[in-house]
Amino acid sequence: MVIHRWLRATIALAVTAALFALLLLWNPSMLYLWLKALHVIAVIAWMAGMLYLPRLFVYHCDTEIGSRQSETFKVMERRLLRVIINPAMIVTWVAGLWLVHESGFFKAGWMHAKFALVIAMSAIHGFNVRWVRAFAEDRNVHSQKFYRAMNEIPTLLMIAIVILVIVKPF
Repeated sequence: MVIHRWLRATIALAVTAALFALLLLWNPSMLYLWLKALHVIAVIAWMAGMLYLPRLFVYHCDTEIGSRQSETFKVMERRLLRVIINPAMIVTWVAGLWLVHESGFFKAGWMHAKFALVIAMSAIHGFNVRWVRAFAEDRNVHSQKFYRAMNEIPTLLMIAIVILVIVKPF
């Protein structure tokens, strides 16, 4: 089971790297604006999932293990993660890295800060994956209060990221 998880993660990273490399090689005119639009769309989808999934965890905590409602939450959490959140994060990273490469913002201080915050967002994403798995295996150890607090972290990260991108304070 652990090997299966690492294999899936390795495949996801390889696909991300391959897409990024493909974008570096193929650079028709107008691609920058199209990828900027794709990046914004992917960020919105990623954030929607990152804000909704912990709310599902809050409600899932109230259900009895093995109940029909608990099983429904498991399906909702798994599908949200696999169909929306994971692909949106991959597209966000691929398009974002390409945009940074093309724009030359790699040297900007605000971009370094944004990059650190996006890594933090990706870490929260990783914790969400772990919690989906824990609920799926009926071994959740956290309370509603914990998940309510965890629901706020992506919001704070998003606010800081948007300010960095729009204001470019340094």
